[in-house]
Amino acid sequence: MHERERWQAILEQVRQRAVMPVRDLAGLLDASPATLRRDLTKLAEMGLLRRVHGAVEAVSQDDRPQLATRSFDVSRTLNGARKRVIARAAVDLCRDGESIIINGGTTTGQMIEFLRPRRLHILTNSFPVAEALVHDSENRIVLPGGEIYREQNVIVSPFDDDSIQHYTASKMFMSALSIGPLGVIEGDPLLARAEAKLLKRAADLIVLADSSKFEPRGNMAVAPLSRIHTLITDDAAPASGLAMLRDAGVRVIIAQDEEAMIHAA
Repeated sequence: MHERERWQAILEQVRQRAVMPVRDLAGLLDASPATLRRDLTKLAEMGLLRRVHGAVEAVSQDDRPQLATRSFDVSRTLNGARKRVIARAAVDLCRDGESIIINGGTTTGQMIEFLRPRRLHILTNSFPVAEALVHDSENRIVLPGGEIYREQNVIVSPFDDDSIQHYTASKMFMSALSIGPLGVIEGDPLLARAEAKLLKRAADLIVLADSSKFEPRGNMAVAPLSRIHTLITDDAAPASGLAMLRDAGVRVIIAQDEEAMIHAA
């Protein structure tokens, strides 16, 4: 991760939580303690945050209008290693020749590497997924019509009656801003609407959510827990969150590492 990307991710976390423990930042960014100390010192010198004992805190809020969700560039810097093993576990659930849907997101975006050798029919509103697989795979790619939503690198159609209405898929793979008692939660109404439209075209919903996604965020419910067939997470997911899913009848897959890839429960 480049220095400027780390700075952007750090400032985003501080804006969201006001006071952010340094140990939490280190875990999210996969950065060494020395690198993180240098970043925090520079940001403090620029007046963008304030160092406090064991943490950093916000100095002021940006007055520019912001989306109610993280940008794609910020999100992809967080929990990258966990997202990768989750994405690999997701692709392992696919069979060649199957029709699937992939929503735009940084965890679903990690599926690209593992999808390259496959032969699937893929509907996606993710511009990075489509671009990568068109150029470097034998998968068949379908895109919805619409405008590219730059903050999240997704394609959003303003029309209900668009090109995806006749597409059917056995599975939809979805990232999320958070997971809670009300189900899959997003932070922006445009993203929530786009995902809800895609979900209508799929039989089973498979959610890709690293352990940080069990913290409450966002206010747009996309799908209730009862709609989720399977959720894939990592081995740091909170026990209370896993119990909530299992009580709702959701199959939970814990993606651990590339050696002992999946433990299903």
